[in-house]
Amino acid sequence: MTTSARVQNAYRPKQGFPWGKTFAWLAMALLLFVTLFPFWWMIRTALTAPKAVFLETSSLLPVQATLINFQRVLGLVDPATAIALGGSGQSINFARAIINSVIVSVLVVAGQTTFSAMAAYAFARLRFPFRDGLFAIYIAALMVPGIVTTIPNFILVRQLNWLNTFAGIAAPTFLMTPFAVFFLRQFFLGVNREVEEAARIDGATIWGSFIRVVVPMTIPALTTLAIVTLIGTWNNYLWPLIVGSDESVRVLTVALGIFRSQTPQGSPDWTGLMAGTTLAIIPTFIIFMLLGRKILDSIQFTGFK
Repeated sequence: MTTSARVQNAYRPKQGFPWGKTFAWLAMALLLFVTLFPFWWMIRTALTAPKAVFLETSSLLPVQATLINFQRVLGLVDPATAIALGGSGQSINFARAIINSVIVSVLVVAGQTTFSAMAAYAFARLRFPFRDGLFAIYIAALMVPGIVTTIPNFILVRQLNWLNTFAGIAAPTFLMTPFAVFFLRQFFLGVNREVEEAARIDGATIWGSFIRVVVPMTIPALTTLAIVTLIGTWNNYLWPLIVGSDESVRVLTVALGIFRSQTPQGSPDWTGLMAGTTLAIIPTFIIFMLLGRKILDSIQFTGFK
C-alpha cells in the first residue's frame, strides 16, 4: 500500500452500525403491526368455526377454518343449521343494507362536494363584508363535537317528518361541513388568478368562471373530498341508527349493530359479526387502495397537514 493510500485510509471516517436507520425501520414495522393486526384478527375470527371461537385463542391462524360464517351472515344457511353450528341463527339483509348505504353515501357525497365547493370558492375569491370573520366563525365549528348537534338535528328532522327516510339520514351533512369548505378553500387559493381574469376579460361571469375554469382545474381536490366523504359516510353509525332504524332505510353499519344484538344465546355471535364486518369494509378498502395515492397527493398539494 502506498503512502498516499495509507494517509487516505487514516483520515477516512469509520462507518459504524446504522443505529438510527435500524431504529426507524423497527419503529415503522411495529406501527405497521399494530395497525394491521386488528384487521388480521377480524379475518381470523371470521374464518374460525363458531364453536371454536374460544378455543386456542393464542393461535394466529383460524381455528377449524371454514367459510360458513359468511354463508350464515348472507342468509345462505337456514337458522336451524346456523344454531346447530354454534351461531345465533340470525342473518343480515346484505343486499338491502348495501343498497341503502350506497344511496345515502351518493346523496351525501354529491351534495357536500357541490355546496362545499361553492362556499369555498366564495371564501377564497369573492369579496363581501365580514368575509374573513364569517370564515373564522365557520371554521370554529371544527372544535364543536358532532355529538353536541345530534339532538338539535334530530328535533329538526322529526319536525320535517324525515324519520326513517334517506333525506333524514343525509340531511346533517348534505350541504357542507367545515372541514370540506376549509380543504377546498386552501386548494382554490392556489389556483392562478390570471386564468380567471382571462376568462372574465372574455366575458365570463363569476358563475361561468367557477364552472368552466376553476372546477376543471380542481378535479383532484374535488375527487379527494368525495372519497374522504364517501368513506366517512359509509362507516357512519350513530346518526343512521337514530333516524333510520327501519329496515327499508337501514344502512350496513346499523344492520351489523342489530345483528350483534340479536343473539338468543346471550353472548355476541363474534364469528358472524366479524364475517359481516369483513364484507362491509371491502368496498372502502378497494376504493382506498385504488385512489389512496390521489388523496395523499392532493393533500400535499394543498399544503394541508
